[in-house]
Amino acid sequence: MSKREKRALEELQLDLVRLQYWLKDSGKRLLVIFEGRDAAGKGGTIKHITEVLDTRSYRIVALGKPNEVETKQWYFQRYVPHLPAAGEFVLFDRSWYNRAVVEPAMGFCTDAEYMAFLDAVPAFEKLLTDDGIIVIKYWLAVDQAEQEERFDQRAENPLKRWKLSPVDLAVRQKYVEIGRLRDTMIKRTHSKKAPWFVVDFNDQKRGRINLIRHLLQQLPLKDEPIAKVKLPKLKGPPKLEHVTDKALWVPDTL
Repeated sequence: MSKREKRALEELQLDLVRLQYWLKDSGKRLLVIFEGRDAAGKGGTIKHITEVLDTRSYRIVALGKPNEVETKQWYFQRYVPHLPAAGEFVLFDRSWYNRAVVEPAMGFCTDAEYMAFLDAVPAFEKLLTDDGIIVIKYWLAVDQAEQEERFDQRAENPLKRWKLSPVDLAVRQKYVEIGRLRDTMIKRTHSKKAPWFVVDFNDQKRGRINLIRHLLQQLPLKDEPIAKVKLPKLKGPPKLEHVTDKALWVPDTL
């Protein structure tokens, strides 16, 4: 990361802290959905957004494959418990939009289920926004050559291979179809109150900065102050950490 990018990210992270103060003070509820190509950078972007935030006021939701009971429920039911409460920021790393792109591309849902989903989403999201939840949706866009390079890097690196699921590998062959499904999804589910935005993530660092800046611009933030804290003086000299049973200490191996 260049010095310019690092400085820009640090400034934006200060604004993210201000965002959290604003949510807490106003009681607003914020839901941001991250969708996009595999290996686009959804997880890394979410990490950069949340790494400076109070862990008690945000949640990351990344649901796995639905279990047997969930497959028999109303499709949106497994997502509803994860919606934000007052003052909370919830980030969905993929969401109910699995049914708009991945599931039809891989044959995990029927045509009827797919069409019913597209019909239902606007009404479902209108219920959320009418109740006051702020809904913002991002598609992270990556060209196929760049995506393939990232897949190669993951395959080479044992620390990243867990990111390559069987579905990821199968979806590689469906780049054009995924794009067609994405376009239909955006056309059918974009609305003024629950809008879609597309971010160029061929350069992940620039993509993160652009997305975070854009996200902050969508919210009616004022210059929320970050209150200064004055630490009272300690009574007496600083003490050493003391644990009676030395056998409990983890050895220092460095």
